[in-house]
Amino acid sequence: MGVLTHANDKELVVMLQAGDNNAFTELYNRYKRPLILHGYKKTGHLEDAKEIVQEVFSTLWSQHEQLPPIQHVSAYLYTMVRNRVLNYIEHKQVEARYALNFQNFIDEGLNTSDIQVREKELQQMIDKEIAALPPKMREVFILSRKEYLTHKEIADRLNISEFTVKNHIKSALKILRLKIGLCALIALQQFF
Repeated sequence: MGVLTHANDKELVVMLQAGDNNAFTELYNRYKRPLILHGYKKTGHLEDAKEIVQEVFSTLWSQHEQLPPIQHVSAYLYTMVRNRVLNYIEHKQVEARYALNFQNFIDEGLNTSDIQVREKELQQMIDKEIAALPPKMREVFILSRKEYLTHKEIADRLNISEFTVKNHIKSALKILRLKIGLCALIALQQFF
């Protein structure tokens, strides 16, 4: 039992305002448990409630010289805990928003990277299938699709007819659609 266990709350506050460490200790011992319980009911976390009550008493001691006249110590302390709980809840909501935004950023970043990897793989498949075309057909196709030459320009460069150029491109597209379509279908099935 402490020396001040018989003092009432108003007397303890006056003594606390004068810097009496024993008065502070007595107030702490009287209100610690009910305030922790109150904080726990509001936060749902015992450790957080204990920390909130610790902060309240720390503030009470650090500001003991500036304390206003307190009529009801319990009401004053409960109000301090309530305000800290509201700050706690607001802080948790901000943390949750940041965590969600960060997770969205990570998800989008991974998604973008995944798309880039798949695009590169698809381009490699297309290049591989183009390389597998018959030599003359491949040459015509590359001049058409990669160097953007017209059928007439290709025909003049290779000394073949425009009709032959058109047939090579048509045949190359047919082969590529078939082969790349199957590869893409297989890749999609692995992805999903």
